[in-house]
Amino acid sequence: MSLGTPDSAVRLDETSVLLVVDVQNDFLPGGALAVPEGDAVIGPVNRLAKIFPHAVLTQDWHPPGHASFASRHPGRQPFDTMAMPYGDQVLWPDHCVQGTQGAALAAGLDAERAELVIRKGYHPDIDSYSAFLEADRQTRTGLAGYLRERGLTHLFVAGLATDYCIRWTALDARASGFAVTVIEDAVRGIDRDGTLRAWAEMERAGVGRAMSADLG
Repeated sequence: MSLGTPDSAVRLDETSVLLVVDVQNDFLPGGALAVPEGDAVIGPVNRLAKIFPHAVLTQDWHPPGHASFASRHPGRQPFDTMAMPYGDQVLWPDHCVQGTQGAALAAGLDAERAELVIRKGYHPDIDSYSAFLEADRQTRTGLAGYLRERGLTHLFVAGLATDYCIRWTALDARASGFAVTVIEDAVRGIDRDGTLRAWAEMERAGVGRAMSADLG
């Protein structure tokens, strides 16, 4: 059963866009901040890329010494939480550093049809999970304006990770007035409990759920 979408196949049209979030080497098995089974999203994403009329990618793109890295804060360890001027921040292992192999899009990802790549997290002192707003909740990426100018109103979200960047992106997209469907078999989460909470929060916000086989 889908939430916010019909149980039958979801019909795509010229207002539909596939939004692929952070399918990068550092988030895949063996990467600096690996998402369990993160590489499992590549197959569904590649199949979907062939049927969607439009596709947009995001890419985590941190400068060295980013504020979200535990290594920047003496005495802190990865996955500690620290107060920042914009709120509580989970401290991460160094990951997706600009220009590194870890920051590159996954080698197996079919990115040729992407019409836009949004890079996020490049401000040194602000983290950015969402494809729309950075963690200070004020700094915009420009994605909402791009989508509106293109007449793209229904976002189908895939990628990594369900409990962080997928969740924040989907919620911000709904708050910006877009229809949103998260593709269940094309996302993976870091933490099981966090992922369950993310699904519940997205459902409350009116985010739909679909399997890739339902789309056509």
